[in-house]
Amino acid sequence: MTVHIKVPRLTLVQMITVMEDYEQAIAFLGHWGPYQQLIFFLLCSSTIPNGFSAFSVIFLADIPAHHCLIPGANLSEEWIRASIPLNVVNGKHELSKCRRYNQEIIRNLSAQGFNPEDVNLTSVELEKCTDGWTYSKDVYQSTIVTEFDLVCDDEWKQPFTSSIYFIGVLCGSFFSGQISDRFGRKPVLFATMMVQTIFTFIQVFAPSWEVFSILFFIVGLGQISNYVAAFVLGTELLSGGVRVFYSSLGVCLFFAFGYMMLPLIAYLIRNWRMLLVALSVPGLIYIPLWWFIPESPRWLISQGRVEEAEAIVKNAARKNGVLPPDIIFKKSEEEEKNTKPQKTKPENNILDLMRTSNIRRTTLILFLVWLTLSMGYFGLSLNTSRLHGDSYVNCFISAALEVPAYITSWLSLRYLPRKLSCPVSMLLGGGVLYFIQLVPPDLPALSVALEMAGKFGMAIGTALMFAYTGELYPTVLRNTAVGSCAMVSRVGSAVAPYFIHLSVYHKYLPYILLGTLCIFSSLTTLFLPETFRRPLPETIDQMQKRERINCPCFSINKEKDPQLNTISNTSVPQILQEEKL
Repeated sequence: MTVHIKVPRLTLVQMITVMEDYEQAIAFLGHWGPYQQLIFFLLCSSTIPNGFSAFSVIFLADIPAHHCLIPGANLSEEWIRASIPLNVVNGKHELSKCRRYNQEIIRNLSAQGFNPEDVNLTSVELEKCTDGWTYSKDVYQSTIVTEFDLVCDDEWKQPFTSSIYFIGVLCGSFFSGQISDRFGRKPVLFATMMVQTIFTFIQVFAPSWEVFSILFFIVGLGQISNYVAAFVLGTELLSGGVRVFYSSLGVCLFFAFGYMMLPLIAYLIRNWRMLLVALSVPGLIYIPLWWFIPESPRWLISQGRVEEAEAIVKNAARKNGVLPPDIIFKKSEEEEKNTKPQKTKPENNILDLMRTSNIRRTTLILFLVWLTLSMGYFGLSLNTSRLHGDSYVNCFISAALEVPAYITSWLSLRYLPRKLSCPVSMLLGGGVLYFIQLVPPDLPALSVALEMAGKFGMAIGTALMFAYTGELYPTVLRNTAVGSCAMVSRVGSAVAPYFIHLSVYHKYLPYILLGTLCIFSSLTTLFLPETFRRPLPETIDQMQKRERINCPCFSINKEKDPQLNTISNTSVPQILQEEKL
């Protein structure tokens, strides 16, 4: 457990010197000892409940087959069936979901001894479902749709439920990033895990859709905050090829495991309240992790708390069975002798993401890319219950596809330049969506396969952008940057449920728009700096000193600062030369 010691913060010059030498200073730990293995698996496992939470709405708010409730008193079975008009939907006859024949007229006809086939019912006046609805229980025992009647005039509430959740995710992304950069990665990680678990359980007792939605908003606050905090904490605790493996495959893969478990649990538990109970219980398992997961030494150093950072690193050395030096983070002799007062470290905030033209360009491009990928990723994921075939199977396939997608993203990050792998994945995700409109109606399975291929490409792109964004920004802004990008992406996820509903106006309009956005966004990534085989920047100055050289697809960053080039030669993770896991 970390002991907090009150020490004065380092001056700005001292802090930068210590930060620049960080990876070199901890090189004696190695990359994949018992300490790193423990941190890797504990932080990865903390993202499993996020896979539950992010897509639980697929089953919690699915709309089963339904039609108007027909009170059975004084009506024969024939008249009850005849009371619901038939509509033609996609060339098939289906019972109307929101209208029925006027029951006063129907009862009069029945009382007069008429049979349904003897009467021209098309001339009978239609009315709304004033007595409620009858819902099919072939798939679900209950959902929030059947519980709170979110159909017909209230059907807008069903997609809005997903939007409320993602608006909560958006707010959580905004606040958690800044709070984590100010108060530490570890407290925010565990606080948001607690919020997600507790409020998921409280949802079980929601008496109305309004109360359920408010609680769902709070669950969203914790969901992405937990994920981003775990992501950043892992990237700062781990180093070298292990860090790349963690950020590109580890957290994403465990998230996918949670996603894959969701349809299996939902298949066994068809009642929405009991499903929420089952999804909230695993959160209790993570309470003991507080005593095993440390704070980020990088963050502690950025706050001037060098003694605490050294204590964590020395504890790691003991677990790895290596002998640490007496002083790990050294200051130069010139700084030791300097007694003049110097400026203390300024506070960083979200406005620093727009400080200079270089940083501003990078930030705006990332905002567009994250927005597009989130809209496509969540839109296609939430659409699985509407695809041809079994909704549980479709959801599992959609989740299982993320495993090879994340493996592909990890291999791409390990062996390929970022400015090649990122646009190619987005071109794949968006390009295949154009072909869905060319599929014949009698081949629905091919349409599903193309949509899954689009989801595959967008999952690769999403995983790449998490790692790429973390590499572009310095330690003092990294969590704020990733959190802000996640915040902007949630605008896309909040819009995604309604974006898919554009199929009402044109069946293939959502796919055409998503494909176009993906292709355009992929081109903008060519204007981002390359980070392949480069060190993580520690300060804002290091980030803005990067310059690009001509070829946008395979450019390599050069640093204007000669000192930074020296640091790069000694502390850069040589990803291709790291030991294999």
